[in-house]
Amino acid sequence: MSACWKFVAAALSLGSFLAAGAPAGAVDLNGAWATSADQCDKVFTREGGRLGFTEMSDVYGGGFIVDGDQLIGKFARCKVKTRKDDGASANLVAACATDIMLSSVQFSVKALDADSIVRLFPGLDDLEIRYHRCPSK
Repeated sequence: MSACWKFVAAALSLGSFLAAGAPAGAVDLNGAWATSADQCDKVFTREGGRLGFTEMSDVYGGGFIVDGDQLIGKFARCKVKTRKDDGASANLVAACATDIMLSSVQFSVKALDADSIVRLFPGLDDLEIRYHRCPSK
């Protein structure tokens, strides 16, 4: 799977927990998220007070940044259009743009705790992607 598609899949899976407009009890995901908490410093950097991605971020599992209703990756930006929360689980539809395409995708996610989430793939019970919140720099 290309790095761009990995980001789109990751980013879209998380939009349902955005703080802006989130229902009571929804998890606040503003900040930086990586597939491994140990790789945060290799995935993200802060320059001029602005959070961004290291040049080789995709080599270390990649990640995304949540800022309000925006999901930002190295190769794409997404905006959550609709979501439906059901306890710790949520389904969402988000619009994403890369340099070459626009797409609208539906995803399912589940909060494991305040700093961990998992993307679920309905119909594929053994397939999931976990993400961990990176500490603020």
